Amino acid sequence: MKSFTINQNDAGQRISKFVEKTVPALPNNLLYKYFRLKRIKLNKKRCQPQDKLQAGDLVELYINDEFFGEGRQDLAFLKVPSSLNIIYEDENIMLVDKKPGLVVHEDDNNTPDTLINRILHYLYEKGEYDPEQENSFVPALCNRIDRNTGGIVIAAKNAQSLRILNQKVKDRELVKLYLCLVHGVPEPKSATLKDFLLKDSSRNQVRIYRNQVPGSKTIITRYKTLETNGKLSLLEVDLKTGRTHQIRAHMAFYGHPLVGDTKYGTNAQNKGLGYSYQALYAYKLRFAFQTDGGILSYLDGREFCVENVPFAKEIAKR
Repeated sequence: MKSFTINQNDAGQRISKFVEKTVPALPNNLLYKYFRLKRIKLNKKRCQPQDKLQAGDLVELYINDEFFGEGRQDLAFLKVPSSLNIIYEDENIMLVDKKPGLVVHEDDNNTPDTLINRILHYLYEKGEYDPEQENSFVPALCNRIDRNTGGIVIAAKNAQSLRILNQKVKDRELVKLYLCLVHGVPEPKSATLKDFLLKDSSRNQVRIYRNQVPGSKTIITRYKTLETNGKLSLLEVDLKTGRTHQIRAHMAFYGHPLVGDTKYGTNAQNKGLGYSYQALYAYKLRFAFQTDGGILSYLDGREFCVENVPFAKEIAKR
């Protein structure tokens, strides 16, 4: 039998979810069987999978040791650098400027050097995260950015902040603006584009259509031209929908692929420009809460920006 005292980072979740995180090797069918057999107890009493945990609760698991493995804690993140480009940090969240080329989570190649692992290492060194002191919580990212796209990524340091931010992202109460450098000069200089996107997972690529086709989803992209030299244009983009490769594919569909993007542009267009990644950056974040922000209410109305986007001054140079 193993017992766990629920802390603030464990509180607020269903006990079934807590057990899933604490004993990941336990098959789902056994999990619910053990609830029926009273081998999972809450405060010395029988409980139901949907019961919510509170700080100070006692969870007792009468589960074979084999399901716990040799140890629940994984310190693999200590093998990666702890260096980060931090835009903002407080006791609840971090805003990190992810550079192109760094993945946010482990990919199909099990790349260990990820943004989240760097964040865990950083917080471990600061004494703000210790796996040995946590039952089920691990600091987590609240948004994702493709490997070859740079920009602001939000990390939650505690469970309450994570729940709030995940809901705010879902309800679109965070405004994320992008900068991109495109070929040509969009006409009109500013517009809201509405079309349909169909994802081809086998090729990791998408296609854009004027009219809806089976399996396609609506996309809405608002852009504004900030600067142009007749050959290249710097745009600010506000995504009203967040689909895979939306900015890259949508701008290419209208004849203005991103500089450095050979998936939706061409090698010929990019020859001699010196870009190994698409010129796309999630450069600005604004907290625009429409509902109560709880412990994060102090962030409402605040805006954060990446000061030095690599390609932002490209037009002036040419």
